[in-house]
Amino acid sequence: MASSTGAGTGAGAGMPAAGAAEVSTAPGAAGTSGVSSGVSGAAAEEASCFGHAPVPPQAVLAYGDLPEHLADVHLPPTGPAAGAAWPLVLLFHGGAWRARHDRAHLSPFAAMLAGRGFAVASVEYRRGDGRTRAGRWPDTFDDIAAAVDTLPGLVRAQPWGEAVDAGRLLLAGHSAGGHAALWAAARHRLPLGSRWRLSGSAPAPTGVVALAPIADFATARTMRVCGDAVDQLLGSGPDIRARSPQLDPAALLPTGVPTTIVHGGSDIDVPPRISRTFVQAAGSAGQRVRLTLVEGVGHFAVIDPAVPAAHIAADELWRLLG
Repeated sequence: MASSTGAGTGAGAGMPAAGAAEVSTAPGAAGTSGVSSGVSGAAAEEASCFGHAPVPPQAVLAYGDLPEHLADVHLPPTGPAAGAAWPLVLLFHGGAWRARHDRAHLSPFAAMLAGRGFAVASVEYRRGDGRTRAGRWPDTFDDIAAAVDTLPGLVRAQPWGEAVDAGRLLLAGHSAGGHAALWAAARHRLPLGSRWRLSGSAPAPTGVVALAPIADFATARTMRVCGDAVDQLLGSGPDIRARSPQLDPAALLPTGVPTTIVHGGSDIDVPPRISRTFVQAAGSAGQRVRLTLVEGVGHFAVIDPAVPAAHIAADELWRLLG
């Protein structure tokens, strides 16, 4: 059981102050191949995560005209209870915005979430050209925005759409996909004139669960995370100064959207320091963000359904729904 503590002062006993971080630790996955310690442990985690066979979706929806404009839909194995409906999770995969990894590797995790009672749309989007370049400007963000704007309506229009409550919309993602979820929830905070800005009256998601996210670009750039993926995404020279305020979730706070981060305490791919600095920035901006650090696991255990750490995400999604 995770033990939560509040950072800051001015709250009642046992409760975090408004704008304070809510930090907890959770046990990892003792006795499984998902436990990581250093490089060898991280490699074992990655092998375990990518060793699962892809899980076929129940449906594939096109949210645009390009080959990447697809979302795989995973539905719970049984219908919702009478008078109820499944909440909708839009799930974004990671891979440092590079073309090497697509949504297939996240399908076992998506299927696990569906088994926990969520309708899950696992989103594909345009990534870098070739296998090494991170991201495409502005295509990657055009796709993330279009997916969030379009998929809830597409889901409702399906023959099974009445079983989904798209009004209880949750955003989730891993690594670069965790960045996508945080960024998508912050579009109403984008600078005036941004092509992706939403008005303040646009419906907000119910909440965000970001798993090992690249959440703070300044820290990620300093740490050269994922082979300088953030610098590749932003470009060079004046492009970085112009683009970073539109893309960095830590620069778009506060969002007002309930947000939880789950991060492996031993993550060497996207170190937990990046989530900590995001949570600190949120607190400084007056937004409370919940951070769960999972002891003894790294980057991939949080999406490996064979490891208990991955099931924390489902718990947190349900917690956001109250």
